Order: sequence, then C-alpha cells, then structure tokens
Amino acid sequence: METWNLKEYSFDIGPMGPPSEHGSLMLRANRNCPWNRCLFCTSYKGQKPSYRGIDEIRRDVDIVKLLKDEIEMACLEFSQAGDVHDRSAVAEAVGAMVRGNPEIYRRNSAGDVANDARLRSLFDVAEWVINGGKTVFLQDADPLTLEQTELVDALRYLKRTFPTVERITAYARSTTCNRKTVEDLKELHNAGLSRLHVGLESGCDEVLDFVKKGVTAEEQVRGGRKVVESGISLCEYVMPGLGGKKWSERHALETARVVSEINPEFIRIRSLAVVANSGLYKKWKAGEFEPLTEDEMVDELRLFIESLDCSSRIVSDQLTNILPEVEGQLPREKERIIGVIDSYRDMATMDRLRFRLTRYLQGGYYDCVRSWGKLDSQLEQYIEEAKESIDRESPDAQARVDRAIVCLKEKGIP
Repeated sequence: METWNLKEYSFDIGPMGPPSEHGSLMLRANRNCPWNRCLFCTSYKGQKPSYRGIDEIRRDVDIVKLLKDEIEMACLEFSQAGDVHDRSAVAEAVGAMVRGNPEIYRRNSAGDVANDARLRSLFDVAEWVINGGKTVFLQDADPLTLEQTELVDALRYLKRTFPTVERITAYARSTTCNRKTVEDLKELHNAGLSRLHVGLESGCDEVLDFVKKGVTAEEQVRGGRKVVESGISLCEYVMPGLGGKKWSERHALETARVVSEINPEFIRIRSLAVVANSGLYKKWKAGEFEPLTEDEMVDELRLFIESLDCSSRIVSDQLTNILPEVEGQLPREKERIIGVIDSYRDMATMDRLRFRLTRYLQGGYYDCVRSWGKLDSQLEQYIEEAKESIDRESPDAQARVDRAIVCLKEKGIP
C-alpha cells in the first residue's frame, strides 16, 4: 500500500443503480444523464453530463483491484474466521485497515471530502467482496453513449482484471440502443456486457411526449428488439400511473403492446411517485396533470398485465409498488399474478386502506425517508391522522390515507 498516493485509494462512484444490483460493484463509466429531461425524474437535475475516458475507467478498476486484494489479505491476517465472504470477518479486517493506516483513513476528519471518498470506496469494495465479487454495474444513466471502442476496451479490461466476474450490467436509453447496430451490441456482449436496464416507462406516444422522454413507441420497439437479438439480457422498466387519469387506459394498453413486441427477459414494475420539485410535480400543481390514486394504479397495472402477450418475467422490486407479490413468469403465471391484484381489490375498504398504508410504512419507503432526514412533522402528522381514521373507520379515511401516501412519495426514492 505504501507505493500508492493517497488519491489512489478512492474511485468515482455515482449516486444510484437498480434494486436488483444491490451487492454489485458500482463502477462509473460516465457521469449523470446525457438526456436529463424526463419530467418524473430528479436524480440528475442540475448536474451536467460528462464522459470518462478509458484511462480514468482503467484507473478505477486498478484501485478496486488494489482495495479488493488488501481486504482479502487483511481478512486472512486480522480475522479469526478468515472467510472473505463472511460479513463479520470482513468488517473486522476493514476496521483493522482503517485503524492501521491513519495517513490514508484519517480519524476525526468530518467534512474531509477526500477522506470520505476513500472510506466509501473501501466500504463499497468490502461489500462487493462479501457478496461474492461476481457482479458489476456500470454507472451512470447511459454508458452506451461512450465511444464503442472505449466501452469495449473498458469491458475487456474489467473482465481481465476480475476474471471471476459473471455479470456486467448498465442502464441504457431506448434511443441509444436503437442507434447501435445489432453487431455493435453483440460486440459489447462478447466483451462482457450481460444485461441492460432500460426505462421504457410507457409505450404510449402521447405519454412519452408529455413527460419529455425523448423517444417514440416505435423507437422503443426497435431499440429493444436489437438488444434482445444481440443476446444481451434486457430489463424494461414500466411505470404504472405515468399517464395520469387522462391517458391511463391508453398507457396500459400501448405499453403492453410495445413490451410484447420487444419480449424482454424481464419487465420491472416501478409505480409512479410524483416527487416534489420534479417537472411532473409542477405540472400537477399547475393543473396540467392529474395523478391516479393508488387503487387506480393497481387497476391500470392489472390491465397492462392482462394485455401482455410475451414470455417475459415480471419483477416488482421497487419501493413504490404496494404489491411486490405481483411477480412471475409469463405466460405461465399470468392468471396467478392477476389473482394477487384481484385479492387486493376484493378487500373491504378499511382493510385495503390499512394494507396500503402498512405497505408504505413497513415496506422500506418510510425507513428510507427517515434515514435521509426528510421525515418532517407535517408528514408524521398526516401518517398519524391516517392511522386514526382507519381505526375509527372514519368516512374521510381514504382521503387521509391518500394524503399521507402522496406526501410520503413526494420525498422521493433511491
């Protein structure tokens, strides 16, 4: 370790990745979002996109390798268990590394950005080691916008450095996929790119235009089909509620048509959250968008799934989904999946309200808001009033529950 400079103990880490990539190494290929105009998204607002050169990416891969090797050696030296996949053993080793290298990991250095970056890099690699070190997610929003030769080079270098890596994934936009040839995508696949996560959101042109998605339904189909043909696994994300009350039925039916034509390996459901300060939030407050209620979103989701004609697997791993049980392999499990929705809709009103509120309070969303420091007294009051109205079976219970959930969802999600 003594041959490395201090700055070489941290690598660039972006803000987010898909829920399914929890435990993957987050490796930044580009910064922020090259499009960054979608009305529903606030993830990269105010941030300028930039591209990282192959030398920068290789440098980060080298730093990850350094940290991984040091963690594994420290685990053998300082941990009684010595198991690099055992959380307590790795935690013991990392603690010893931090204590034993004060010149790298300074103590009592609150506000020291460089030190925080070194610590985060160390902890992220440690978490990756614990999870087996077999999956990598390339950040940020659309690494396919990099030059083809540089992205291929980065993928090959990553695979050479970590030959045990089994899966490399990334976000991509349909327009970017559509601009690639099938041969380009096959080259990326052969270089190591295993899966693409694409935010389709809607297959309805009116909705896509309204939310400034920057793509047409036909482009979504062409881009998606190219990815499927290349052999890269494709996850298409669908957003119930995005069409609001105006386009709800068309949003469901047209999205089902587009997804069916693509036939991706996975369909991931992420129900709409109208986040405060988003463009869509401003449209709502200006009277130009009318959001669906939670039950209306569930009804829309039912229509979407009922209308699908494909062999994809439905996944519901987003915190905005009140029915995470809506999962399964199509077409074999379609009837069972729809049955989950029908069971929810068949509940008595108060039981359904209690179920819905409990899912948001105990399903992880509330805990995220609280951990981010966004849990204010107004929101807490709304939640308590919603609980009390259900207990009393008050006539305004639905309005109070809806208000609490809307306020909670305005805080945003990871």
